Amino acid sequence: MTELQVSLIAIGSSIVVGVISYNKWQEYKARKSVERAFSSSTEDVLMRDAAATPGQRREPLLDDAPEGDGGSGMPGDASRAQDTGAHADQHSEHGGIALEPAAAERPQKALPVDELIDCEIAIELEGPVRGEKVLPALQRLGHVGGKAVHYIGQAEDGQWEEVATGGVYTTLRAGVQMANRNSNLNEIEFSEVVTRLRQVADEIGGESFVPDMTQVMVSARQLHQFVAEHDAQLGVTVHSKGAPWAISTLLAALERHGFDLRPDGRLVMQDGENGVLFSLSTNVTLAEETTNRLTLLLDVPRVAPERDGFGAMVACARMLAARLDGVVVDDAGQPLSEAEIAGIAAQVDGFYAEMEAADIPAGSVRALRLFS
Repeated sequence: MTELQVSLIAIGSSIVVGVISYNKWQEYKARKSVERAFSSSTEDVLMRDAAATPGQRREPLLDDAPEGDGGSGMPGDASRAQDTGAHADQHSEHGGIALEPAAAERPQKALPVDELIDCEIAIELEGPVRGEKVLPALQRLGHVGGKAVHYIGQAEDGQWEEVATGGVYTTLRAGVQMANRNSNLNEIEFSEVVTRLRQVADEIGGESFVPDMTQVMVSARQLHQFVAEHDAQLGVTVHSKGAPWAISTLLAALERHGFDLRPDGRLVMQDGENGVLFSLSTNVTLAEETTNRLTLLLDVPRVAPERDGFGAMVACARMLAARLDGVVVDDAGQPLSEAEIAGIAAQVDGFYAEMEAADIPAGSVRALRLFS
């Protein structure tokens, strides 16, 4: 082996060792960055009052934001699916769906068949039947084309209730959901429901009464149009000012501070009643070791206004930015200004007002079914 070869081998070895050492150093710095961010004794907006109420998760509020952050702001950036600013005019043009109050208010508890969002098909029975006798036949038709089918029965005292074992019913009513985020009920799906319900009626000793398909299709299209116009998501991003954050340390810290890591890899902040207030994405696959961006996302129509999901999300983003040495930015990577946040807050207020006026309040059972 010549002296030149020995020298080249030595140089190559030095370079390899140097690259490995540099990578390890970067990984160490990323891990330490996250550890320092979450090891601070500064009061955490996600955990405040935890000592006063052990075991109860508290929603982050804008009031908890650090001084100077403008706690009255709402979140937002260009990642939202819709521009809510034009909804008021659009809604007035397509006023057919919620548009009128329910024809008959049922005083009892909420039923799984909803006359506003379901196409109702009555099944008149030859005589009273027990729930356990008809349930096997009904349960075979639970969905059509991705639309849920539910059933209620009229008990002997005249009250309507969800069909259940032990109940005795004189009339049944099926309800197929007319729209969801993906599509509206179409003619083929309607025909399938009608055909299969006739088979069910024959099996249990009854007769189905089908509404006019043309009118059902009109209602289904109007309902889906409403869903499409109000299917909005708002996001804010926290971007690292320096080195990326180590994923393993970051995830552990986020879980300690109130986020729930779901089996599908999503991180969610619960609303206190087993619902989701907002979610968080690391913007990388689970195989990655670091990330320099965190995105918080609010599914607007699925969160009730009184939960202040917007304010909670912005407050959380600001807290993360402060503790991770990051900055809250929009889709263009520019810091979100108070003016931009205030403008989106006004749009959000209008958005919620439209949903309330349509008798589909954000976060309600109706909204959760439609925006699924």
